[in-house]
Amino acid sequence: MRHDAPAPDESVEQALRVGLEDFDLSDEDRALLSGEVDEDSGYGEADLRPVVAVVGRPNVGKSTLVNRILGRREAVVEDVPGVTRDRVAYDAEWVGRRFTLVDTGGWEVDASGIHLRVAEQAEVAIELADAVMFVVDATVGATDTDEAVVKLLRRSKKPVVLIANKVDDNRSEADAAMLWSLGLGEPYPVSSLHGRGTGDALDAVIDLLPDKTAVAGAYPRGGPRRVALLGRPNVGKSSLLNKLAGEERVVVDNVAGTTRDPVDEYIELGGKTWRFVDTAGIRRRVHQTRGADFYASLRTQTALEKAEVAVVLIDAEQSIAEQDVRVVQQVIDAGRALVIAYNKWDTLDEERRYYLEKEIERELVQVPWAPRVNLSAKTGRHTDRLVPAIEVALDSWDQRIPTGRLNAFLGEVVAAHPHPVRGGKQPRILFATQASTRPPRFVIFASGFIEAGYRRFIERRLREEFGFDGTPIEISVRVREKRKQR
Repeated sequence: MRHDAPAPDESVEQALRVGLEDFDLSDEDRALLSGEVDEDSGYGEADLRPVVAVVGRPNVGKSTLVNRILGRREAVVEDVPGVTRDRVAYDAEWVGRRFTLVDTGGWEVDASGIHLRVAEQAEVAIELADAVMFVVDATVGATDTDEAVVKLLRRSKKPVVLIANKVDDNRSEADAAMLWSLGLGEPYPVSSLHGRGTGDALDAVIDLLPDKTAVAGAYPRGGPRRVALLGRPNVGKSSLLNKLAGEERVVVDNVAGTTRDPVDEYIELGGKTWRFVDTAGIRRRVHQTRGADFYASLRTQTALEKAEVAVVLIDAEQSIAEQDVRVVQQVIDAGRALVIAYNKWDTLDEERRYYLEKEIERELVQVPWAPRVNLSAKTGRHTDRLVPAIEVALDSWDQRIPTGRLNAFLGEVVAAHPHPVRGGKQPRILFATQASTRPPRFVIFASGFIEAGYRRFIERRLREEFGFDGTPIEISVRVREKRKQR
């Protein structure tokens, strides 16, 4: 690999950019080329977004409100006073304004006043915010704990939007009006559960937010990386999770339809804390045998939405099934990093290992780039190889290739292997840029249609040159014609 000559790379990029001006480009093209468009799940400029903290005592509906704002069910840490992972940051958006939404654990007044550590968490959350959504249960009214929180808020001098939650109908609006007594201004009647009134409350929050946060870097996205442990039923996911945790942890298996959120597992591995997202939130009912695949797929999808990397567990004793391939494909379609782990490896004889290799070549031909770990969930053999594989996949998922280097490399590739001539024309690659990471997405500007086979060739060469082990790569082509001379 030749990565030691940035100057020629930059001159290639400049020359290609100049040449690109002869072609019809849209405003969106120009924004992409100037680096204004970045879809990195907000991880580039996310640290500069305004921060909104959602605070309140336990069971007032903070988690439900957070999920309502996010537009999806996130695994929200239970409101247990005193836990150290009370504050969780999410990327949120309302009427085009992006902001960081911080969910906090609830806190209660006990016999000796607000418990010290939890009070500290509350104060930190408020201190590290540009605005606060203070959630109160309108059906209960203002409690002593609420009054204590109001004192914290006043001291902080942060702008506050008072949310009177659990106002499910017009009759409950009088309950909300009672909260004027807190002295925080107008209470916004909201039903987090049904979405009633949340729009007005969010409008009020947006009005209070600065263009850029005053607490930049308070919520770096380098917190515990989120791992989904996937695979078909009875493949050993629970056994592996317990082995990694070093203890028998109860893996929550919620009955579909209950309102309780699944609980994630925080596990210390390789000197780091990892967040294993819970995949047991949906249980198939016995009489719904025909819907088994549907429920397995839904469970996988839910986990993938919350995860950054997926470890797909495959039973090495059995033939690779269609369901295994489908789970792997779901990970690719979701754009998540991927590691494949073959369980029960220690039980295989030479013959089974031979046939398994043949099955992998045949059934998983689309993911030769996925790191592979052969392990035993039961004995713990080789489970120590899981973290290095996950880290490789996540590094690839986050990787960005400088535009100059990318274009210099593609120039070499195209010179050595030009696109085939079709219909008397040969499409030319004009310019390429990496639009985003997580997963890496590349946009190629071309003078004509680039065939799928040639795109696959480009992807293979990108992987050979830059690695990208453990991540899907997306390549899109924008065909642009030369501007007509006037």
